[in-house]
Amino acid sequence: MFDMSTIFGDYTAIAPLIFLMIGALILPGIHLLGKRCTVTWGVALALVIVSLIVNVLMLTDEYVGETLGIVEYNAYSGAMILLFQIVLFLAVLVSNSSVETTKLHVGAFYSLILAATTGMMFVVESSDLLTIFVGVELTSISSYALVSMKRNDSRAAEAAVKYVIIGGMSTALTIYGISMLYGMAGSTDIQTIADNIAIDGLSIPLAVGLVCMIAGYGFKIAAVPFHMWAPDVYEGAATPVSMFLATGSKKMGLSVFFQIFLVIFIAGTAMSKVAGPEMQYLFAIIAAVTMTVGNVVAIAQTNIKRMLAYSSIAQAGYILIVMAVMTEYAASAGMFHMFTHVFMKGGAFLIVGALICAGVGEKIGDYKGLAKRSPFLAAAMMLFLFSLAGIPPLAGFTSKFFLFSGAIGGPDGVMYEWVWLAFIAILNSAISLYYYARVVKAMYVEKGTTEEKIKIPKPFLAGIVICLVFVIVLGVYPQLLYGFCEAAASALLI
Repeated sequence: MFDMSTIFGDYTAIAPLIFLMIGALILPGIHLLGKRCTVTWGVALALVIVSLIVNVLMLTDEYVGETLGIVEYNAYSGAMILLFQIVLFLAVLVSNSSVETTKLHVGAFYSLILAATTGMMFVVESSDLLTIFVGVELTSISSYALVSMKRNDSRAAEAAVKYVIIGGMSTALTIYGISMLYGMAGSTDIQTIADNIAIDGLSIPLAVGLVCMIAGYGFKIAAVPFHMWAPDVYEGAATPVSMFLATGSKKMGLSVFFQIFLVIFIAGTAMSKVAGPEMQYLFAIIAAVTMTVGNVVAIAQTNIKRMLAYSSIAQAGYILIVMAVMTEYAASAGMFHMFTHVFMKGGAFLIVGALICAGVGEKIGDYKGLAKRSPFLAAAMMLFLFSLAGIPPLAGFTSKFFLFSGAIGGPDGVMYEWVWLAFIAILNSAISLYYYARVVKAMYVEKGTTEEKIKIPKPFLAGIVICLVFVIVLGVYPQLLYGFCEAAASALLI
């Protein structure tokens, strides 16, 4: 296999990031010089594809290495970087055909979305609380600007203000939590903190620091009760941006939970101390409340983007099961569900964006009779929604099966302690089927005001087809990706 280190040398660990960092710096200038959206889009898409190819080659070559002692590339960081690259590719692919993003400042849009993804990648390669914080803030600040770029849209302005204010609160809580852990351990290195917790056990500064960090990063994943920003932001932002935030930014937040708390309480030996079980029950309560609130409130939504936002909140609750169970099998299942969620939720948002381009509104009632206007879009949306609900043999069923079985015990036997959490998750999946079925009913049963055929822009069609293929293939052949997730979980928890 080709050795990437012969090209990038000591900087091989950040090779996938280099192309995106370059793009974030040069794309505004390219757009100003060329003044053609297509050229800027082509350069951005080319850089994303090159970055993706480099990462895939490093993954298949099983490369492990670090740069400047700050970031490390391994199976875990490579797998998560792949997830972020897929999200970025889909967002950039359709952006030049979206009536929402083409009205924005194109050079700034591509610069910001590449910078946000660079921050995500930096986070998953970090093992220090401060470097993780820097990566999260790079993504957050870029995301605030992406949401606010629809300057003449009052919904976007309101969403951006809420996003910035709540994001500021999140940052304050996070940095306070980091300072408490630093005061206790004398270091911001996660492994050093884990070793100190294993020796000293639970203390008041430790408890305060951990709770503040859970709250701070809980905003990033829209876990209840830190979820209030998500519906407004997803509704107000341009649809490609909403898709990017729902499938990319949220996964970054979940990866932070994995890197900090799983490493402290599993890779470290702190599970034998009182702090471990206490944290498990705290995460279990947050997971149960998050999935329940997300699904129940989604029932009342009439706007498709707000419904998908509450659905994303519920999905975050499902993945937080990993934090309650804290086993390697659960971590593998959680990562696999994160990948399938990218294709399920990403595909649904792409369909919403394609329909907005065709002049269809964002209300669920606007989807009446869609099956006659565009049989392909209706069928694809049905499959994405049913996959999100966990209907077999789609990818959502397979990933939920692995995830929920992780709460019960997985291949190592039954853990009766968390059976109740698995039952709540299964019950919530049944609830979610109700509001997903409402959309299917509108498309296939109810009669629309027109039967005029809908023309789908080719980039949107390509993105939807890609998502649809993976939703079907990963449902019947999960090992195509699950092996990477197992290797990633093992690398994280060594």
